[in-house]
Order: sequence, then C-alpha cells, then structure tokens
Amino acid sequence: MFDYRLKVFHTAATRLSFTKAAEELHISQPAVTKHIKEIENQLNTKLFDRKGTSIQLTQSGKTLYGYAEKIRNLYRDMEFEIGQINQQHKGKLIIGASTTVAQYILPEILAKFNTYYKDIKIELLTHNTEDISELLKQGKIDLGIIEGESQSSYFDYKIFKPDEIVLVAKADHPLAHKNMVLKDVYNLNLIFREQGSGTLEFIQNRLKEKGIHIDDLNTVMHLGSSESIKNYLLHSDCMAFLSISTVLNELKYNSLTIIDIKNFSIERNFHFILPKGEQSELIRFFLSKV
Repeated sequence: MFDYRLKVFHTAATRLSFTKAAEELHISQPAVTKHIKEIENQLNTKLFDRKGTSIQLTQSGKTLYGYAEKIRNLYRDMEFEIGQINQQHKGKLIIGASTTVAQYILPEILAKFNTYYKDIKIELLTHNTEDISELLKQGKIDLGIIEGESQSSYFDYKIFKPDEIVLVAKADHPLAHKNMVLKDVYNLNLIFREQGSGTLEFIQNRLKEKGIHIDDLNTVMHLGSSESIKNYLLHSDCMAFLSISTVLNELKYNSLTIIDIKNFSIERNFHFILPKGEQSELIRFFLSKV
C-alpha cells in the first residue's frame, strides 16, 4: 500500500541511483525520472542534485526521505497488525547485524524463522558494530544485532546470545601445545579486526583491564573479517583473538586450534540494539521467536 511514487523516490534516495532504483523496482529509468519529477512538481521543490554521474539529495530531498521512511514503516506495521487480527504474519523487517553475527549465527536462525513465517520478508545488512549503530540512528534499519561493548543513550539493548573470544592459531603452530600466561602475548605476532569492530573493542577492553594496552603488542595486520583472519592464520605463525562462533568448523576439522591462556578469558554477550521507546508489533513478534 506504500504510495508508489513515494516508493520510487525512497528507493532512488536509498540507492542514490536512478538506474539501481529502476532495476530494483523492475521499471525503466525514464519511469523513475517521471515519478520523481511529479513529486517535485507537487511539492514545488528539487529533490536531487546531479554531481557528475552521481546524485545527491537536496535539503528538501533529505526531509522528504525522513518522512518517507516513517510512512513506509507505518504502512508495514499497519499491514502486520491487521494480519495478526486475521491470524496471518506478514511484513518486512530490515535487520543490521555485525559481521560475526551475520555470518556465523543468524543464517541458521533466519532459515528456521522463514520455515514458519514465510510472509515476513527479512533483509539483512552486514556492517561492523559502529556502522550498525549509525544506520539505526538514521532509521535505515529496524533493529540491529551487535557484538560491541559501548552503549549509547539513543538505544535500548537486550541480550541476544552469549559468546566467548579465544586466542587461535593454526593446528601445527609451534606454540600450539605450550602453556601460556597473559604476558606472553607481548611475544606473539597478532592479527586483529578493523577499527570499529565490536570484537576488537572487547579485546582492547579486556586486555586493558589486565594492564595490557593493545598498542604495545606486535600487530602484524588489521583485517576486515574473521574469514580473512582465519585464512591468514592457516598460512602464517600469527595468532588472533576470534569469537568461538567463527572457528567451530576449523576446530572440528583440526585446521585451527585454541591457545589457552592461564587465568584469562574474554566472555561477552551479543545484543539486540533498538531505538528507545515503544517497538512495532513486527519487531516484538520477531524478538519473541528468535
């Protein structure tokens, strides 16, 4: 029921491309231009500025985009609540999840959810914890699932699942079966996640509690995903702190191993992150089922 012209504008504004909007909506690019021109004429304002081959929202466009988001969400919630009355579960949910959660935990959960609620369409966006928080603040996602520790007054946080971060190396690493204490980390070559990663934030904080500053360690490289780090470890004598969720297969097939550090562990919880205030029926329904 979302007004079609507004839907065209919303898609173009989200993608910042008339071409991509046309492809997503399965209409021609001239049709996209026509719908947006009609809105501009109705509101007597310009919505986009062209800069070379790219487009940007004008101030009027940014204002309309904010209202279009609210209208889209209202339509979605209305359809879901009416569906609930008729014992149907319909709607669309945009979830943002940090990399570890999106790659290793959510796929199984979403597959099971889809088995029972096929008419609830889910779009999953994957970013690091910092970016997920910003997307939620901008209203571009409905809820987030993060691994970071910092909390903002903008949001409510609810525990999703427990996790542990462990020190990992290739199975035939020379130190694989050595007894280690925490101060030994000064002698290791380490790979870490990128800045903005929730996993990196947890590692920094737990080490700092023990008097170890991550800047004093021998960091060989920062890589943007757990997959990249795991593959790097297989071809080097470096080690890395990774979520146990990311290495279950490698541990099973004995390609990577956990290096135990005496009297030291990093335990955490993954969290749902939600805008403060009353949540929509669709969000509450999803949270009750996962």
